[in-house]
Amino acid sequence: MYPSYLKLYKSGELKKRIKRAYGLMESCRICPRNCRVNRREKKGYCRAGLKVSVSSFHLHFGEEPPISGYRGSGTIFFTYCNLRCVFCQNYPISHLGNGNEISPERLSDMMIVLQKKGAHNINLVTPTHFVPQILFSLDLAIEKGLQIPLVYNCGGYESVETLKLLEEVVDIYMPDIKYGGRKEGEKYSSAPNYFEVAKKAVKEMHRQVGNLKLNKEGIAKRGLLVRHLILPNGLAETKNVFNFVAKEISPQTYVSIMSQYFPAYKALYIEELNRKITLKEYNQALKIAEEVGLENGWRQD
Repeated sequence: MYPSYLKLYKSGELKKRIKRAYGLMESCRICPRNCRVNRREKKGYCRAGLKVSVSSFHLHFGEEPPISGYRGSGTIFFTYCNLRCVFCQNYPISHLGNGNEISPERLSDMMIVLQKKGAHNINLVTPTHFVPQILFSLDLAIEKGLQIPLVYNCGGYESVETLKLLEEVVDIYMPDIKYGGRKEGEKYSSAPNYFEVAKKAVKEMHRQVGNLKLNKEGIAKRGLLVRHLILPNGLAETKNVFNFVAKEISPQTYVSIMSQYFPAYKALYIEELNRKITLKEYNQALKIAEEVGLENGWRQD
C-alpha cells in the first residue's frame, strides 16, 4: 500500500505509535538532547511545549528537483528547532519563534489543502521536536483522504529511538549533515557530538527507506536524500561527510551539495563565517564528492 503510512493506519499501528511518541514528551527524549522536560507542562530546550507551532505552509518550488517536481512540494514550516545554528538563514522562525500555535486538526487541514493544490508530497520542515503532534495530525489527515508521501526535512540531529517510530510513516528522509568534524557542531550549533549523532540517525533513515527512488517523471517516491551546505574556510569538514555517505551509507546516495551559504544571524559577527563561500571552495567540494565515489551528488545553487 502506498504511501507506507496507509498500511499503518489500517492496521491500527499508527495510533500505537502516537501514544508512544507522546510518552517520550513526558520526560522529553524526542531529540538527542534528552532535556527531560515534561513538555505537557513546560517548554523544552527547543522552546516548544505541547502545542504544535507553524510559521507557514505553501507549495514550494525551490527544493531539490525530485522533491519540488513540476507541481511543487507541500511545505509546512514548523517554528523553533532543536539546533542553535549561529548562521541560520531562517532564524526568525527557528530561533525567535515567529509563528502560531495551532491544533492538530488545523495541521491535518494544512496537509489536505496542500494535497488539493497538487503537491507531490507533504514536506515537514524542521519537524523533529513536534513528532508526536505530527503523527496525531497525520492520523486525522488520513481520515480526510491524505495519500501523498511524507518528507522528513530535518537538521540531522535526530534520536534513533524517535526515528524508529517513523518507520513506514515517512517515505522520504531529507536530513542535513552539517558538519563532519568533532567540534564544529557544538561551536556553531550548540549540538555536542553532532557528527556522531547524525551518522547514527542517517544510517537508521537509510535502513528504513533505502536509496532514493524516482518515478518516470523524476519525482521522489521513497528513499534518502542528504543535504550538505558548504561553509567557508572548510568549516563543514566536507570530506568527512562525503566519505561517510559513500562508504557507510551507499555511493548511490543522492547528495545535494549546496552553495547558497551567506552570513546570516550571528555569523555576521563571527570572523570565520562572515562571508559567502568562493567558487574555488565549492568546486573543491564537487571534486571531493567525485573522489570518494558519490555517484549522485549534484549542484544546488
